[in-house]
Amino acid sequence: MKYRVSKKDKILKGEIRLQGSKSITNRVLIIKALTHGFFDLKNFSSSEDSLKLLELINSQEKVLHAGDGGTTIRFMLAFLAIHEGEVILTGSERLIERPIGPLVDALNSLGAEIQYLAKKNYPPVLINGKMLKGNRVDIDTTMSSQFVSALLLVAPVLRNGLILRMKGDMVSKPYIEMTLNIMKHFGIRFDWSQNMISIPRQDYSPRDFTVEADWSAASYYYQMAALADEVDLKLCGLNRVSLQGDAVIAKIMEQFGVSSSFSDNSVVLTKRPGISPRTFDYDFQNYPDIAPTLLATCAGLNIPAKLSGISHLKIKESNRISALQNELHKAGAVFQKDDTRWFLQPQHAEVEVVPVFETYRDHRMAMCLAPLALTLGEVVINEPSVVKKSYSNYWDDLSKLGFVIEEGD
Repeated sequence: MKYRVSKKDKILKGEIRLQGSKSITNRVLIIKALTHGFFDLKNFSSSEDSLKLLELINSQEKVLHAGDGGTTIRFMLAFLAIHEGEVILTGSERLIERPIGPLVDALNSLGAEIQYLAKKNYPPVLINGKMLKGNRVDIDTTMSSQFVSALLLVAPVLRNGLILRMKGDMVSKPYIEMTLNIMKHFGIRFDWSQNMISIPRQDYSPRDFTVEADWSAASYYYQMAALADEVDLKLCGLNRVSLQGDAVIAKIMEQFGVSSSFSDNSVVLTKRPGISPRTFDYDFQNYPDIAPTLLATCAGLNIPAKLSGISHLKIKESNRISALQNELHKAGAVFQKDDTRWFLQPQHAEVEVVPVFETYRDHRMAMCLAPLALTLGEVVINEPSVVKKSYSNYWDDLSKLGFVIEEGD
């Protein structure tokens, strides 16, 4: 299936109510399963990843399939390792290509019994769950912050707590901060000193929780605002102070003339005409999920860009570096690397045919490429249903803003 996406003008007006953050929801789901006592979880994400995680937490099956969810399989790996019973944990064709070795090594060093059933360091795995007695572990943080978050979430219920030492150049640090701040809401005490996080044995306290709207999803509306000429767009559910690192998009997009006015759990985006950077230069080590958004924005506005801190994009839902090279070329831009950094160079040539964008089974590829209809007039998105992984209402919400979404074969 494909969607033909078009926009007759470059005006962006309306109101969008964003669903709850997938990242926050998934962390709270694990905490809820580890907590003695009930608490109310409001504004729960309806993303495919969150629904799958909830299903697996409650499943009694002996073979659990995590679908395409990287967070899902990594959080479940730690969760299952501390619960008695034998389970096989696997995933989609793409998911079994995404590494879990550092997390498996860490759990096994704590006393877990996890065996690879195919390729070392990759799913599927056989888990023989039990209470873990070890309390000191080293974890490689150069690949994914999800390994750290998975360990932190189960740390308070381990028999001896956990002292975790992070090794290497840390990626996606805001996601680790998010995890700890959510745990703090549920009464967990911890100490973070340099590269060491210590969490003593303790119980989670049941406390009601409301999930913030998803800032990663909001980034695509900031992208649309940057590409538009006239903007008056209200995004509901967002606050200036957020648990989510991707809230940095509001600050970044000021360079592109997009202003944010916060009030009453919402933000209104407006556009200051004639403002855009001559070049865009940014380190995305802490914000990998919005790197495709900014690259597509620069391609749409013919702005050269320099990027660093994106090497871990290769092990996301797709190899996003390769995917962006292929697809942004269709939008008239070249994305390539020198010795240390990546460069986007627009070709300043008219795109003569309607680009047909591949999505690589990757929700973020679909969502960052569709807004280019604002500058190209029309684009085609193959396999548009991939957005359900994190934002199932994406296409409906675009329609509310005047985008025309036509289904094709």
